[in-house]
This record gives sequence, C-alpha cells and structure tokens, in this order.
Amino acid sequence: MTATAAARRAWLTDLPVLLVAVVWGSSYLAAKGVTTTQTVLAVLVLRFGVAVPVLVVAGWRRLRALSGAQLRGAGILGLILAGIFLLETYGVVHTSATNAGLIISLTMIFTPIAESRIRGTALPRSFMAAAGLSVVGVLLLTQGAGFSTPSLGDLLMLGAALARTVHVLAMSRMKSVQGADSMSMTTIQLGSAVMVFALLSLSPGTGGTPWAAAAAFDVSDWLWLLYLSAFCTLFAFFTQMWAVRRTSPSRVSLLLGTEPVWAAVFGIALAGDRPGLLGLVGALLVLAGTAWGRRAADGQPASGADGASVVEPAQADRAHAGLEPAGRS
Repeated sequence: MTATAAARRAWLTDLPVLLVAVVWGSSYLAAKGVTTTQTVLAVLVLRFGVAVPVLVVAGWRRLRALSGAQLRGAGILGLILAGIFLLETYGVVHTSATNAGLIISLTMIFTPIAESRIRGTALPRSFMAAAGLSVVGVLLLTQGAGFSTPSLGDLLMLGAALARTVHVLAMSRMKSVQGADSMSMTTIQLGSAVMVFALLSLSPGTGGTPWAAAAAFDVSDWLWLLYLSAFCTLFAFFTQMWAVRRTSPSRVSLLLGTEPVWAAVFGIALAGDRPGLLGLVGALLVLAGTAWGRRAADGQPASGADGASVVEPAQADRAHAGLEPAGRS
C-alpha cells in the first residue's frame, strides 16, 4: 500500500470517529432542547428504550454467551451508569450546554489521578500541572462575567464527572466483566439503567410517566429525542466498534477527546451561550489542561479514560449526554 493510499484509508477511518465527537458535543444542546426538570426521567427512558432493543437484536448471540457473573457485574455497572446519566441530564437542564460539555471533560483528569492513588504510583509533574490548569479553568468557566456561586447544574456536572471516574475504575477492576464482549456489556448496562429510570418515573413528584410525557412532546421534541437515540447513542457505539478494529485505541481516543471543543462550539454558536471574558478564558484553560493531561498520562498504566472511550461507549454518551467519554453516551 502506498503512503497516499494509507493516508486516505486512515482519513476514511478517522472521519466517522471525529463525527462521533461532533455528535457527542452537540448532545448537550440536544438534551437541553427536549428536557425539562419534569421530563428528565421520561427522556432517559424513551431515549435508551429505543436504543436497547436495537443492541439486543444486533448482539443476541453474544448476549446469550455471557456468564451469570458477567451479567451480575454488568448489572452493577449499569446502576452506576444510571447515576451518571441522572447527574448529567439534570445538570444539563440547570446549566449551559458549553459548561456541561467542558466540566464533564474533567473525567480525563480525575480518572488517572484516582487510578494512581489506587495503584500507589506517582503521576508525572506535567500531568499534575495540567490537572491544576483544568481546575482553574472550571472555576473561571462557572463564574461567567463575574465571581459568584457555581450553579446547581455546574455542580451536578462535576458530580457526573466524578461518577464517570468511578464507573471507569469499577469496569477496569471488576474481574467478573474483564474480557466480556463490549457490545453485550453495553447492552446490559443500558438495560439496567433504563429499568432504574422507569422505576423512578413511577414515583410521585417525578413529572409523570414516560408515556404521559411522550404524549405532550411536539415535533421538535421528538426530533431531538430521536437524534439522541439514533446518533448520540447507536451511531456513536457502532462507529467506535467499527473504528477500533481498523485503527489504534489511542487514535480513536484522541479523536473522541475533541468532544468538549464541539460542545463549546455548539453552545456558543447555536445556543447563544455567553460565558463572558472570565468564562472564555476558563473554557480555553479547560481545553488546554485536559488535552495536556491526556498526553502526559498517555504512558501511565490503565488510565481508564482512553479505554472507556473505546471499549465502553455507554460511559460517555456522553447521554451524554453521549454514550461515554462514555462516554458519551
């Protein structure tokens, strides 16, 4: 294969993965378009209720091959995943799309730090400097045009970033799920999460059943919901599965790492987010810090964030708000 042909093939593989990052970046805006405080649970049930059957049909044979221990492990991870989606989606409702996409990217900083503490290993000084830069960036980002208390949504997104870190670490350290098929694991986790959302939606004061909320949706609501299900969940998952067989996980991870950039682009260009001078400086610091930290931690063992992006898309969607840093979903 000539160098030109190899470069063309690499580009044809990279482009769909980059589109996943773009889609995930837009998912925060999409979630804001269809979700209110009273419809968070309904949107989550409907969104993933559409996606899970497709995953079941596509991976039925591999699902049947899972052992009892793998099913239980995936179910436990699904409970953590449900918490992530709840924090993310409620957070998106109460903050801007720009803030949501940038704050959640701190998972790329939190995960290597947590992993290093568990392993008792030291991270490079350059990584710690990058982490400090990201934290300063988030502090500035949440202040807008002046210093004030961070919004509830900002705090919820910060909690979601921490919860994603827990999910990544649990997935990497649970022996029962190691080596399990990634599609099957994602399907069980999303299915478990949907059951949690459905049960919670039956509780008084949660905004009514998903069916009642669906009946009140207008055309734009349904378009946003289908976009979240078809593109931010299914397209993102299957594209990652396809790409990781044709390129390296680190390359896929690098491209998916541009998600917060796209979140900021969509938030500012389409949602009319105006972070102010302090917020703009903070956004740039977050992007620079997470990119620098990603490179600095690249040689560290089992950082988790990269593996999660490739192997477990449900982390970042971003339901992301994406499937995963899934993530992400």
